[in-house]
Amino acid sequence: MSNEGTYVNAELIGWASATILFATIVRQVQIQWRAGKSAGVSQWLFIGQLAASMGFAWYSYLLANPVFVVTNLLLVMAAMIGQIVSWRQHRE
Repeated sequence: MSNEGTYVNAELIGWASATILFATIVRQVQIQWRAGKSAGVSQWLFIGQLAASMGFAWYSYLLANPVFVVTNLLLVMAAMIGQIVSWRQHRE
């Protein structure tokens, strides 16, 4: 197999994995939003996810890896939304 074919396969695996991970996080935030409560969800979950995803996005940018830059920026966004939902529900 040529290096180009290996690169394309690796990119497809990376993008598919990124899609699955992002869909999983989005689904969790949707469930939390619809339930109207954040019982059992630690405030530190989203704070930790936000910090880790920002670090990984920066790291991925330095390595010039677009799959992980995009994935981690989407996870930053999901963590921010999840944190907002959690804060609002804890106040109520």
